[in-house]
Amino acid sequence: MAEFLQQLINGLSLGAIYALIALGYTMVYGVLRFINFAHSEVFMVGAFVGYYLVEKYHLPTQSIGGGLLAMAVAMAVCAALGVVIERLAYRPLRGRSTLTVLITAIGVSLLLQNVAQNSRIGFGPNPKAFPQLFPATNLHLGALTISSNQMLVLGVTLALLVALYFIVNHTRTGTAMRALSFNPTAASLMGINNDSIISFTFALGSALAAAGGILYALNYPSIEPLMGTLPGLKAFVAAVLGGIGNIPGAALGGVLIGLIETLVVACGGSTYRDAVAFGVLILILIVRPTGLLGRLQTEKV
Repeated sequence: MAEFLQQLINGLSLGAIYALIALGYTMVYGVLRFINFAHSEVFMVGAFVGYYLVEKYHLPTQSIGGGLLAMAVAMAVCAALGVVIERLAYRPLRGRSTLTVLITAIGVSLLLQNVAQNSRIGFGPNPKAFPQLFPATNLHLGALTISSNQMLVLGVTLALLVALYFIVNHTRTGTAMRALSFNPTAASLMGINNDSIISFTFALGSALAAAGGILYALNYPSIEPLMGTLPGLKAFVAAVLGGIGNIPGAALGGVLIGLIETLVVACGGSTYRDAVAFGVLILILIVRPTGLLGRLQTEKV
């Protein structure tokens, strides 16, 4: 039982990170009805911003204030990056076919990966050791061991989810986001600036991905330009599992994928952890294409 509870804690910590990334996918899909595959590279950039704040600007490590400042700066930088990606790559394609936008999203993802691997204008191809931004300690509860990084992941994720819920459901901007998701034309006729709301959605989702990148690097402290690929794909699986376009569904899907992956590893199937995650995607598309919390929508074609 103690081993099971330990793996449950590990799975919740990993799933919380997937949830933060999945929220970006699901918000963009909810507003624009396409998948931003460059989102995983925004996650990677967030981790590198935290790294260079320590290496180049000597931000203090093992400090709560320094760690929170690094996370805030990373979220701000990635929010700006998300807006730039939307403005330059996606806005000119609005109204084009879904396939065109999908190919562009993949192209933006590959572009960011290759720029990041360039030593002159990017981060370089070699892995880098991520610094310990926050104080590290372990909490022992009987046979259970909970690291401070795991507690940080769960606490920060919960706080960001509450903040996101408040923004979406209790602010004018959140109301505009929901109106735009429901009917862009009607939202525009009611005086909503669709371009501004879409940019805000990209900024918000990218900021959450940056927080996920920092938290992921704290728990798996080696970062490199391709680090976002697998977590990004698994977060996409989580978004589909919960119901793409559904914010609570993305959070639920992230936690479930994290738990499933951790339990598979605990049962000795570490080589199958990725296969199981994508197997879940195939299964959910066959059994319940709308996801666990998604609802069937009829579209005119």
